[in-house]
Amino acid sequence: MPSHRIRARPPRGRVVDPDVRTDAETVSAVLEDAAHYPGGHAAGVARPATEADVAALVETASRVLPIGAQSSLTGGATPMGDVVLDLQRFDRIASIRDREVVTQPGVPVGVLQAALARDGRFYPPAPTFEGACVGGVVATNAAGAATFKYGTTRDWVRRLTVVLAGGEVLDLARGETTAHPDGHFEIVTSEAAIRVPVPTYRMPDVPKCSAGYFAAPGMDLIDLFIGSEGTLGIVTEVTFAVVGPAPRVAMVWIPLPSERAATEVTGTLRAAAHDARRHGTARGVDVAAVEHLDARSLAIVREDGAARRHQVTTPNDARAALLAQVELPANAVSSPEAAYREIGNALADDAPDTPLVRLCRLLANAGVLDRAEIALPGDRRQAHLTAVREAVPEGVNRRVGEVKRRQQAAIEKTAADMIVPFERFDESLALFRRAFDSRDLDYAIWGHISDGNVHPNVIPATMEDVVRGKQAILECGREIVRLGGCPLAEHGVGRNPVKQALLRQLYGPQGVAEMRAVKAALDPHGKLAPGVLFPVEES
Repeated sequence: MPSHRIRARPPRGRVVDPDVRTDAETVSAVLEDAAHYPGGHAAGVARPATEADVAALVETASRVLPIGAQSSLTGGATPMGDVVLDLQRFDRIASIRDREVVTQPGVPVGVLQAALARDGRFYPPAPTFEGACVGGVVATNAAGAATFKYGTTRDWVRRLTVVLAGGEVLDLARGETTAHPDGHFEIVTSEAAIRVPVPTYRMPDVPKCSAGYFAAPGMDLIDLFIGSEGTLGIVTEVTFAVVGPAPRVAMVWIPLPSERAATEVTGTLRAAAHDARRHGTARGVDVAAVEHLDARSLAIVREDGAARRHQVTTPNDARAALLAQVELPANAVSSPEAAYREIGNALADDAPDTPLVRLCRLLANAGVLDRAEIALPGDRRQAHLTAVREAVPEGVNRRVGEVKRRQQAAIEKTAADMIVPFERFDESLALFRRAFDSRDLDYAIWGHISDGNVHPNVIPATMEDVVRGKQAILECGREIVRLGGCPLAEHGVGRNPVKQALLRQLYGPQGVAEMRAVKAALDPHGKLAPGVLFPVEES
């Protein structure tokens, strides 16, 4: 029977490497994450090898920041005077059995997927960046393009091992520890029974939310740590559910004349996917994800030569493009030649009713088949299509970096990560455009349209653009909440002041106070990731 009460245990193993390195070379290597958050500095760097190492370091340090790949886009992996716990030595995949994988937090997602593939398995909700580490994925409740079909990290975590701020350890298994009806958990340590309150705010009803601590009546304790960004405990082992065999994925590139057309085609693809999931492969089209690029994004891949290098069509009259992932049954493609013949004959009256034929007819009925490109499983064209999509954020980041070097070091990436119910997606795009256009900003918008989640990015020319961009994002955040969405969809909050302000907008002062009460219960001295989620003085 589930209980609201759980007992912590002493750390296992022996202390192998409790040392904190303070030499300049070691420290300088960890002072900046992918967000290039300014001012990084560290008291030292530890590279623990065992659970006992982590516990000893946490117990003795006054400020601790766990890191993996430092791929955070929010400054959450940039130290601010902390002892950095670099978990790269926690790099072991302990087991792959049945429908689960047990892994340590320092394993990169790409390494995990390769190991699973060798065993005929697959981890579906992996983020786009395969260099991200498992611990960071759990810490931010990361999600990727295929959330539309598979959900987020939270949906796939079965067990966690977590070192608490006092150095003791929790072994959490989903379904074993759930909140008391009065709204609290009780964690029994060697020194005390800790009462951990469950926040009372209501989370947005959207597929993705990476906005502080999870909260729901009767919630599972494991979910409190997923998405907590290292502020409540340090994950040392994760058990994920996996699927097998890995799906066979076709990709479809669709340039479109308008954003409205992109939304309409996406709606058609979503409906076909829901039909397939209700009735199996005999009906519908099993769409796992649809990515969206706006007109400025397409201009960037043309300007930078990515479209030409990868021979991907981006017509000058295209105002948007979609990149869809469609999963096919194992027997759907007997050979590439036969499959492409099937696509060529899909509109014939005597064409068989197959997933590929249904896909082509769906695109034809939407009036986009002639402009679409389909790359079947195993086709090298898939890598080119993916590369063009990834060339958009790369191009934006390069432009920001160039302006930063030429003009002012304080210029920074100014971007949002927001989600609305799909039915409100057109409204959200119009909202972003009004906010940016009214401030005369250059910007690009791309992201996961099948979830209603996109990333509006300002491309600043001056420091004033950065300031106006932040104002626009805060304005949009208020309206996204009004539309039933979440202004913090998948990247987390980190140290970013704008994202911390969006968190306050979402839950209000009372909601943030309830989060701080959770933090105070589990980390009374504020030693774990101080300044992440909340400013240091409020931790």
